Amino acid sequence: MKKFDIITLFPDVIEPYAKASILGRAQKKKLIKIKAHNLRRFSKDKHKKVDDTPYGGGPGMLMTVQPIDNAVRKVRNKLVKKKTRVILTAANGRMFNQFDAKRLAKYDQLIFICGRYEGIDHRVEESIADEVFSVGEYVLTGGELPALIMTDAIARNVSGVLGAESSLESESYNQTGILEYPQYTKPEIYRFRSGLKKKELKVPKVLLSGDHVKIEAWKQEQSKKRSGK
Repeated sequence: MKKFDIITLFPDVIEPYAKASILGRAQKKKLIKIKAHNLRRFSKDKHKKVDDTPYGGGPGMLMTVQPIDNAVRKVRNKLVKKKTRVILTAANGRMFNQFDAKRLAKYDQLIFICGRYEGIDHRVEESIADEVFSVGEYVLTGGELPALIMTDAIARNVSGVLGAESSLESESYNQTGILEYPQYTKPEIYRFRSGLKKKELKVPKVLLSGDHVKIEAWKQEQSKKRSGK
C-alpha cells in the first residue's frame, strides 16, 4: 500500500477530497492510504504555537522548524526497505509535472509539508525536504491544495487505482508532453443557443466514419495542434 502523509495546520481541508471518488475507492481497496496530520500536535510550545517572527524583520510570520521536523520524524515509515520522499509545497519550488507524478508513484511513502502564513523557515527546505514543488506561477494561502493536486496526480499512476489503466497511456502529458486530443460523446448533434443565435454543434465526421486508421491519424493531428507541435 502506498502512503501519502500530509502535514498541515488544516487537516479538515484534506480529508473530504481524499475520501471522494477515485481516491476514496482506492483507499477502500487498500491500494493507497492518505492521512492528514495536524502540525500543532507536534509543537513543543505549551500553546502549540507553530510560527514566529522572521529574523532581520519583514512582514508576516514564518512557520518554525521544530514542529515540522518532529512531524516528519514521527510519520516517516521506519522500515529500512521502504522508500520515502519528503516534499515541501512552496511558490519558489520547481514546477510539478506529469513526469514527476510518474516518478514519485514508485516511492512507498510520500510526506507533504504544507506551508502557511508568510512561509517556512528556510532550514526546512535545506535539510528536511527532499524536493520543493510549486503547482503554478501564483500564490495560494496555503500548501494544502498543491499537496492534494500532487497526491491526485501521483495516485493515478499507482497500479490498480484507475479502473481502465490503459487510459493513462493516451492522457495529456503522458506522451512526451503532448496534450490529449478532443473527445466527444452522444448526442451526435447538439443544438446550442447563445442569445438570439442558434448553432448546431456536431461531432467531427471522421469519428463517425468507423475508419480506425483515419480516426487515429485525426487524434494524433489534434494532439499535436493542442500541444503547438
